[in-house]
Amino acid sequence: MPCGGALGGRYGLAADRRPLRGPRTAGPSPVIELNRAVAVATPSGPEHGLELVEALASRGELAGSHLLPAVRGELLTRLGRHDDARSALLPALALCGNAAERAVLQRKVDELS
Repeated sequence: MPCGGALGGRYGLAADRRPLRGPRTAGPSPVIELNRAVAVATPSGPEHGLELVEALASRGELAGSHLLPAVRGELLTRLGRHDDARSALLPALALCGNAAERAVLQRKVDELS
């Protein structure tokens, strides 16, 4: 999402800082919402992205996927909350079915130990 330019004022990041509330009736998939949380965290700080991740987690839509706990772990790492990050990354590691992704997650867990 562009931060400035012709669309910046109309579709800027301020709207992305609002936590997601209530059930989704129509709109982006949970994976797209998770990607949005990462995109918001980049310019606005990990705490803003983590708010979106927690809102998504509370709805349980990505239960059983390694993606949500992996993103949560990364954002917690960026916040310096290493014990919480490690606790988030362990389930991501257990849920991940891709060997290459699992190796990356394992390295991150090891770095936090």
